[in-house]
Amino acid sequence: MEDRGAVIIAMTGKGGVGKTSLAAIMVGELVREFPGKRILAIDADPAVGLSTALGVEVETTVDDIRREFVSTVEGGDSRSALELLGDARFRLFDALVEAEGFSFLAIGRPEAAGCYCKVNSYLKDVISVLSSNFDYIVIDGEAGIEQVNRRVMEKVTHLVLVTDASRKGVQVIHTIRDVARDLVMYERAGAILNRLPASAMERGVDIGDIPVLAAIPADDALAGLDIEGSSVLELPDGSPVRAGVRRALCGLGILKEE
Repeated sequence: MEDRGAVIIAMTGKGGVGKTSLAAIMVGELVREFPGKRILAIDADPAVGLSTALGVEVETTVDDIRREFVSTVEGGDSRSALELLGDARFRLFDALVEAEGFSFLAIGRPEAAGCYCKVNSYLKDVISVLSSNFDYIVIDGEAGIEQVNRRVMEKVTHLVLVTDASRKGVQVIHTIRDVARDLVMYERAGAILNRLPASAMERGVDIGDIPVLAAIPADDALAGLDIEGSSVLELPDGSPVRAGVRRALCGLGILKEE
């Protein structure tokens, strides 16, 4: 792939379809494939599960920085708005957690129940600021269409739509895809069919005109790690879900077919 800026992969879909686990596994596969590249995982889901899936400890979130910035302004700091914004952007790099082969950034929980608007607005700027400092960025987005609808993801390069075999899951990825067509400047998009029972693997799942990147069966090893709260990076080489994520990355043109 020619050098033309960061590859930014947004993982989207309804809640409960395994989106976070797939995002974490994708980070792991990118680290293995591109050991010399700068890779960033962003947890943009208020459920804040990506850190657990990657085995990362988080001390500072983007929303912590946003609230510090607001508090400083409201406290009457005499510095110019430009200086204060520069400080806030610099603090983003303090919030990065350095792990083996990748960096991690947590957006944080909403400041009030049911309200994620302010931090979503800030997240859009965060993606823009950090994109020039990394080669690959994987974003675990919140469930549903809100972040797409608010143009938070407008400059991603690859849109991954995750669903299970349920009618609701398929409806949600169609809604996200339809909204994203107008609001997101992505280059490639496709679906990962995840946690499929044996019957669905045999007969397939009809998702209409959305390209299928990979169909992944239910993986007992992954389920075990989820129950234990262990990092999904511990999955063995022969794991069906790891193989599925690699197929998806090939389908997106990020990895080469083996």
